[in-house]
Amino acid sequence: MLFVALQANAQSIPSEEQAAQIAALTEQVNTLQAKGEKWDKVIAALPKISAYVQGRYTYADDESSFRLRRVRLNLTGTITPKIDYKFQAELSSFKLLDAYVDFKPYEQFKVKAGQFKVPLSIENTDDTPKNMPLIDYSLAMQRLVANSEKVGDTTLKATGRATGLSLHGALAQGMLAYDLAVFNGTDVNTVDNNKSKDVVGRLTLAPIKGWRISGSYYWGEYGKEYYTRERWSFGTRYDDGTLLLGAEYFGGKTGLTKGEVDADGWYVMGGYAFCKKWALAARYDTYQEKATEHYAKFEQSNYTVGLSWSPVKNIRLQGNYVYEKHLVGHRNVAMLQFTAGF
Repeated sequence: MLFVALQANAQSIPSEEQAAQIAALTEQVNTLQAKGEKWDKVIAALPKISAYVQGRYTYADDESSFRLRRVRLNLTGTITPKIDYKFQAELSSFKLLDAYVDFKPYEQFKVKAGQFKVPLSIENTDDTPKNMPLIDYSLAMQRLVANSEKVGDTTLKATGRATGLSLHGALAQGMLAYDLAVFNGTDVNTVDNNKSKDVVGRLTLAPIKGWRISGSYYWGEYGKEYYTRERWSFGTRYDDGTLLLGAEYFGGKTGLTKGEVDADGWYVMGGYAFCKKWALAARYDTYQEKATEHYAKFEQSNYTVGLSWSPVKNIRLQGNYVYEKHLVGHRNVAMLQFTAGF
């Protein structure tokens, strides 16, 4: 019995050749593991790619048309744990929308530089075409936050964006957020055409989860004539993922060739998600430009109801009916919009 035990123990002790093989294999495993970790870091540093396309059909009293509304490509990523970036381009008629780097040394103090959304109003920064409860932004948002803003004899198509620098952060455990930014006063991807810079500030209070109260102010001068462009907004929104309630007021003064135009508008909206697939929303919004000696009065109010269906992730079908009440007359508009992405 002693002989058998000694023989078994001797067989369990590896020979010099076996030990060398084990050491070589261990070294190979460690090398492969190190290479794998390096590749994991490389892959983690690569930008995340996403995209979506939106097609729309519009039927109105004077219109029946299909339109490729948006084709968006997004690249997002991190350079370090405290620095991230984003690039977003519109491909249907190529335009660079977002291109910025966000440095986040502290939750209370962050610095963003590049081209990005102007922190003016809740609707401009929180609602994207991919997640909006209704197909179109409110009238005041479109006309006063540079979506289709009339400036002199031109119409900006900046989609609420500008190029500049922003300081932002959250205080009091996220209950109070601030934005302070300086921008060019021109369209996207366009150098400034005067020596003045536009400034905007916003404060947002979040007393409970899902509820925000926000106020913002924008002042700038545009063009070689240094016409004044002044904007302000305040509003509130509650969104817990099922129930949506919100209202905002917008005001503005725009210097033009002959005098100045005062404008204002507001909206109130509500929505309810019956389940993950179906949601209903409704909004009343109104906008007016006051008459001056050289410019006619403009006024429009919209009553909008909409239903959305998301059968699977990143697929969405929206249907909206809009009753447009103009200063003279009215218009009925029905829209269908399909969104697909990855």
